[in-house]
Amino acid sequence: NKMDVVLLDPQFDPAEQGSAFVIREVNVLRPPQRRRIFFVLISPSMRTMDAHAAFLSNVNLVVNVTDVEELHRIMEVGLREFNDLYREFNAAFSLTAL
Repeated sequence: NKMDVVLLDPQFDPAEQGSAFVIREVNVLRPPQRRRIFFVLISPSMRTMDAHAAFLSNVNLVVNVTDVEELHRIMEVGLREFNDLYREFNAAFSLTAL
């Protein structure tokens, strides 16, 4: 199956290391596949939309748990920025925006 957006809570299935498994699976994707996924980390400690924290965590967007009620608005902004970043890339390969 194809997914465009992945939202991950670091506490997802701690008994089976679910969070680590999902992160590992996304990280091993080939670059063309990875560029087609918008990866969001829900965090109790990171600031919402902190680009540096997102970069260090190898995700596209970080959302603090206290801001989950605003997730729709935050995702709109994050996806718009993501699509702006890859606009020329997507146009060159005739890909639609996420």
